[in-house]
Amino acid sequence: MNSINRRSVLLAGLGVAGAGALAACSSGSSTTPALVNPSGSAVAAAAKKRKGTGRTQQVTLTASPAMLDLGGGVMARSWAFSGQAPGKEIRLSAGDTLAAELSNQLPNKTSTSIHWHGIAMRNDMDGVPPVTQQAVRAGTNFTYRFLADAPGTYFFHPHVGVQLDRALYAPLIVEDPKEPLSYDDEWVVVLDDWVDGVTGTPDEVLAELRHGMGGMDMGGHSSPSGHEGHDMGDMGGMDMGEDPSSPSASTSSGGMSMRFMLMGAESELLGGDAGDVKYPYHLVNGRVPAEPDVYEGKPGKRVRLRIINAGGDTAYRVALAGHKLTITHTDGFPVEHEQVDALLIGMGERYDVLVTLGDGVFPLVALAEGKNATGMALVRTASGTAPKPTVRPKELNGRILTASELRAAADVRLSPKKVDRVHRVELTGGMDKYNWAINGKAFDMNDPAANPLTIEEGQRVRLDFVNTTEMWHPMHLHGHTYQLGNGGPRKDTSIVLPKKKLSVIFDADNPGQWMLHCHNAYHGEVGMMALVAYQG
Repeated sequence: MNSINRRSVLLAGLGVAGAGALAACSSGSSTTPALVNPSGSAVAAAAKKRKGTGRTQQVTLTASPAMLDLGGGVMARSWAFSGQAPGKEIRLSAGDTLAAELSNQLPNKTSTSIHWHGIAMRNDMDGVPPVTQQAVRAGTNFTYRFLADAPGTYFFHPHVGVQLDRALYAPLIVEDPKEPLSYDDEWVVVLDDWVDGVTGTPDEVLAELRHGMGGMDMGGHSSPSGHEGHDMGDMGGMDMGEDPSSPSASTSSGGMSMRFMLMGAESELLGGDAGDVKYPYHLVNGRVPAEPDVYEGKPGKRVRLRIINAGGDTAYRVALAGHKLTITHTDGFPVEHEQVDALLIGMGERYDVLVTLGDGVFPLVALAEGKNATGMALVRTASGTAPKPTVRPKELNGRILTASELRAAADVRLSPKKVDRVHRVELTGGMDKYNWAINGKAFDMNDPAANPLTIEEGQRVRLDFVNTTEMWHPMHLHGHTYQLGNGGPRKDTSIVLPKKKLSVIFDADNPGQWMLHCHNAYHGEVGMMALVAYQG
């Protein structure tokens, strides 16, 4: 999620300068203490402590251009792993080692990487150029090798530019050999907001968003003083009445194209402003609602749904018509079971739920929160007519819990302990200048160790996320799983609502240099990132 314009030059040159960049990063700049090297002895020592099965699974992941059939006659030219979206699922047993060879066949000398989202692994396999590795140059290969010892629902995606918003993602499931849940089948459900190859590319989206709203001629409308969100009075109707899949569906304001910027997206669940980007489609398992993915089962069977939000800018409210969902896990870790009608899932989050199937044909609907659009898949246990693609089950407006209302299962709850280190993580910026940042400073890929949040191995750490902005942010910490408050769920990605504070705690038990960032692809890209770094 480093910049694709200025920073892509840096990344392309890392093949030559990579060793120097990593060395500089690991030694720290003149104003910061020495930091643990991502490939150093402390990282190796921590890796040796992980209990493994001795088994290694080998896969090859080829990143290349692809023409994707999204169903319903929608074809999209994108980049994907082995020509499909989502990419082929990888499934391991806890303790197995994954050896994944990335073959970069992307065009135009485009560098890439793979980040293994949610996995607490050795630092030099985390896939974050230029912090933990050199970017993988076009025409070259790189093998990621790590032991996955925590069972759960994860996924993987690039960490270069806004490639996250293409099709370079796939589920990674780590099974528990001592699985305590009882169920008959599994269905992995991947949600995604889609623009690439339809109305434009993610890079074009970013280029438009970078202009911000401050320099736009609003035709007499102006943002209320101090308000940097999207609530621009009666401008909420600007994107109405147009076919979003049409290239002509753009609004000009003062001569500036508004092909992609979304106006008037509001959500009470998200505290107001719901998102920046106008997506023509919302996908469930790579399919549009007009020709959905179908899960076929039998009435009375108990199914585990592993739900992953791989989107770039959209939170989803998810419900299965005619059914209750029992939440069992979030971000791979078990919670005390809660029965709900629907759940809210931000970008980068994962939820596991159990459902007992009814008799008939039922839509699984992912409502793009605040955006008045949906993705859909079907559960079919009998013959019958499929519902319309625009169906909105009543469950979407039923009981819905947010993560803060869940509690970690007893066996994964952190033991009470004095906090040794506290970092205030102020989320700053806004739409006016599109200057999203952490503690007022945009992350600089040219000097990634400039302003690290330093910690030491063995410490109990608290991060206080303080959202000063008008928009929600899903905050993701690499290499660790933190706990929300005292006894809340264990997570690695959490929604921080506008003008709210969220405190999380974790134990510093995985040395290295780890990214902490907003998982909105565009917010992270312009600078809402920081480095959580272990001192050497």
